[in-house]
Amino acid sequence: MCRCGSLRSTTRRSTTSVATDLARVALPLVLTALLAGCQQPGTAPTPAHSTSPVTSSSVESAQTRSLPLPDGRTAHLRSLGGPRTQPLLDRIAGELGDAAAAVTAFWGPDWPRDIVVIATETDQQFRVLGFDGPDIAAATTADGIVFAPGAAAMSPASLRIVVRHELFHYAARAHTAADAPRWLAEGVADFVGRPPTPLPGPAAAAALARLPTDADLDSVGEQRSAAYDRAWWFSRYVAARYGADTLRRLYVRASEPGHPDVADAVRATLGADLDRVLAGWRDWMSG
Repeated sequence: MCRCGSLRSTTRRSTTSVATDLARVALPLVLTALLAGCQQPGTAPTPAHSTSPVTSSSVESAQTRSLPLPDGRTAHLRSLGGPRTQPLLDRIAGELGDAAAAVTAFWGPDWPRDIVVIATETDQQFRVLGFDGPDIAAATTADGIVFAPGAAAMSPASLRIVVRHELFHYAARAHTAADAPRWLAEGVADFVGRPPTPLPGPAAAAALARLPTDADLDSVGEQRSAAYDRAWWFSRYVAARYGADTLRRLYVRASEPGHPDVADAVRATLGADLDRVLAGWRDWMSG
């Protein structure tokens, strides 16, 4: 499960964490019901057995629109009601074609042909699906992408980043183990989602050219933002120095089921010890 945020700034941050019991049970059931409704227009999906408003009445009353994308995929856009969800889904629909192209350009075409996107109207709906947090914009599992209510207030640039970031997570799910390095998963997703910016220069290189820890990713405020920036900068460095395809191979090697530790994955894909790669990263960041 990927959780993404910062609804408060122009570029959101994200963190990957283990799904709660509620998310493991409720989300697949809800998305299965919603997707069933998408595949059978005009037929009310069978709601998941729960007393929550998301898994019963909201599922029954949800509105679905299927959107063919230029690459042949189909996005199933599902509103859980309320005044904010449909305008948000309209904005997401406008981003999905280019987002899918960006994901395929990096990852390749082998990823799911159907994309389920759900927009929640209330914090309660988002929490029932197992996601919570005031700055979370969207969350992704193997079953689909769920947008929080606050995403409706995001700027066009921020929403574009979130859509691409989450779509990469969705595309890479089958190749990403539960214990994959979180910083690499988020850094690569940001590489796909965020536009490049100028190198920070020597003054900032020492602070930014350090791999973040899980504690950094779980922190709040500026510490958390800096952690995601560092993960993104590492991915940018690997792509610039070794090529985007090598970054993809590093992701797969370090994240696939049965993956080695990061140092071994780096050695196997980049042909250098991790310390040497980190030193090269610091030099590159200095400009």
